[in-house]
Amino acid sequence: MNRFLWPLIGFVVLVVLLGVGLTLNPRDVPSPLVGKPAPAFSLPRLHAPEEQFSPQDMLGKVWLLNVWASWCVSCRQEHPLLVELAKRHSAPLVGLNYKEVRGDGAIDMDKVPADKEEGMAIERAGAWLRQHGDPYTLSALDIDGRVGIDYGVYGVPETYVIDKTGIIRLKHTGPITPDALSNSILPLIAELSK
Repeated sequence: MNRFLWPLIGFVVLVVLLGVGLTLNPRDVPSPLVGKPAPAFSLPRLHAPEEQFSPQDMLGKVWLLNVWASWCVSCRQEHPLLVELAKRHSAPLVGLNYKEVRGDGAIDMDKVPADKEEGMAIERAGAWLRQHGDPYTLSALDIDGRVGIDYGVYGVPETYVIDKTGIIRLKHTGPITPDALSNSILPLIAELSK
């Protein structure tokens, strides 16, 4: 009797764990950065590469950091919502253009000279924003993806709400939806802006 009971108990426990797992949202990935200072960086700006952008520039403001790339299909999905969000002027929206050239699997990086990559990124990202609309207050170029690594980016798009003191208050993984915007992002911005 005992030799049949233990496998049955193990099977029931496994079914319960799988059942619970299926009810969870795979986009809800906890970030260890929420509640901590936004990682510091200094990157060239997309439309003015001779100028640098740093999160320090945003101290005193509630702002959003949106990680995007022109090769990202999900970024295209959320982009019209970002354009509408920018029209509301609820908070500055800063773009972090992530691995614009390196992230595109269609480009053989062995054939791209290192000194040409930034120019290619500027051309590609700029053309994409001209075609689809530019919701960003500014975009910074994360050419090699190192800043994305510091922020824990594992997929594009991702969006962070950062408060006036530079603390990350929310990380939204995946494309922003109208529901996420109205139920979590905008109320948080309003609360933090008080």
